[in-house]
Amino acid sequence: MCLLRQTLTTERIFDHSDPVVSTEHTFHRYILFTTADTINLMLSLPTNVYVLWLIVTGGRGTVGSDFFALNLTVCDTFSCMSSLMFILHNRIYSPQVESGPLWETAIFFKGFILAGRPLFQCCICLERYVAVIHPVTFLLRKPLRYRVGCCVVVWLTVLGSCVAYFVCEYEYAMNNFTLGLIVVTFSVMLFCCLAVLRALKRPRPGEGDSDGMNNMKRRAFRIILMITVSMMIQYLPQVLHLTIYHFIELVEYNFGLSVSFFIMIVTGFVQPLLYLHRAGKLPCIRGP
Repeated sequence: MCLLRQTLTTERIFDHSDPVVSTEHTFHRYILFTTADTINLMLSLPTNVYVLWLIVTGGRGTVGSDFFALNLTVCDTFSCMSSLMFILHNRIYSPQVESGPLWETAIFFKGFILAGRPLFQCCICLERYVAVIHPVTFLLRKPLRYRVGCCVVVWLTVLGSCVAYFVCEYEYAMNNFTLGLIVVTFSVMLFCCLAVLRALKRPRPGEGDSDGMNNMKRRAFRIILMITVSMMIQYLPQVLHLTIYHFIELVEYNFGLSVSFFIMIVTGFVQPLLYLHRAGKLPCIRGP
C-alpha cells in the first residue's frame, strides 16, 4: 500500500534531523494502527464470518439475492488478514522495520480495503438503485449470471490493485489512483442512495400513509439511510485528505493519513452489522 509506505518513508526523511520528533510520530502511528487492526480483528472478522455463514447456509435463493453482499464479506474477511499480518509483524519485529514477508503480505491485503470494499459496496448500491428506480430493467437483469459477471470484473480489478500497491514505486501516482477510485465509487454510491431514499419517500397512488410511506418502505428507508451515513463516515475523511494533500505540511499529511485509515479500518464491521440487522440476527435489535 503505497500510501502507507509513503507515510513511513517521507516521515523518516522529514524528521531525520529531529530523532525525538520522528520517534514520537512513529509511536503515535503505531498506537493508531495497532488499535485499528485489533478492533478490526475483534469485531470485523467474527461478524463477517457469521454473515458469510448465514449467506452460504441460506440456500440458493439467499446466495443469489445477496451475491454482492457475499463477495463484499469475503473481501472484508481478506482485509482482516492484513490486520493480523501487521500485528504479527509488530510483535516479532520493531515497528520501525518495514520489510519482511509479514509486512509485504499485509501491504498486499490492504488493497482489499482500499479497492475491494468501495467497489463491492458500489455494486450493492447500484443494484438497489436499479431495483427501485428501474424495476423492469432489474427483473430482466436479475439472473445470477449478470451478478457473477460484475463480480469477476471487480475481483480482477481488486487483485490488480493489490499487486499495484504491493510493487508500486511511484507513490504520488498511486495516491492519485486511490483518490480517483474512492471519489468515483463514493459519488456513485451517494447518488444511488440519495436517489433511492427520494424514491422511497415519494408517495404513490393508493398509499394510505400521509407521508406516502408504508411500514415496509419505512424499514427500507431506515436501512438505506444507515448505509448512506456509514459510507460518508468511511470515505469522506479519505476523500478530503487525499484531495488536500498537495496543500498541507508533511506532518499534517501523515497525521491525517493515519486518522483516515484508522476510520476505514475500524468501520469494517458496519456493513455486516447492517446485514445482520436487516436479517433480524442481532440479539439486541429486531431487524426490519
